[in-house]
Amino acid sequence: MKRKAKMKKDLGSHYIRRVKPQIAGAPWILRVTEHRDRPIPLFIIKERILPNQRTDTENLVAPRSILKERGLIYGQQQLRCLPVIRAALSRVCDNAGIPLELHQFLNSKRITFRGNLPLDAEAGCKLALIFKLQERIKELDRVELIARRLDRFTREEAGYWYSRISTFGEAANRWAMAGMKVMLAGHPRDSSIESMLDGLRQRY
Repeated sequence: MKRKAKMKKDLGSHYIRRVKPQIAGAPWILRVTEHRDRPIPLFIIKERILPNQRTDTENLVAPRSILKERGLIYGQQQLRCLPVIRAALSRVCDNAGIPLELHQFLNSKRITFRGNLPLDAEAGCKLALIFKLQERIKELDRVELIARRLDRFTREEAGYWYSRISTFGEAANRWAMAGMKVMLAGHPRDSSIESMLDGLRQRY
């Protein structure tokens, strides 16, 4: 019990000292929270929209940046994607290029952390893609396969594909998401899904 208490205290100190100062300027935020209508914890991905990117500032004297929700994940889909989410968090660094070790906040079997974690552009785009593409997919193997294949994208690839599902209008965005689901995880009950997934699982 003492060891667990010390680890929790150390993690809290790490958050205040190294993680929290990065939040205000991070281009993406992962919020770990709760909602009474969904299993806990709930992960919400938010993108920072800068004042010059906003379209609602006409009557504002000094517009500020805002955080806009881009997707969420919970329950069994979240559990399947958790190794990939942790891996993405482990690669996020501060402005000096030093890893923030954000994966520590999601490392226990029962995730107790609640709050915001700062993400860079690569992690933000990848998680936003995962959270959006897993929507309405019932087959958990396909959800996990999407996450693991997305994690292999470069930063540029993640940014490009995120733009394809978010900036071309409702219909075009929907078509792009439908196409990406097939591109990354085939069709339901495809016999190749399991073997491809097994190969990717060997990474982590």
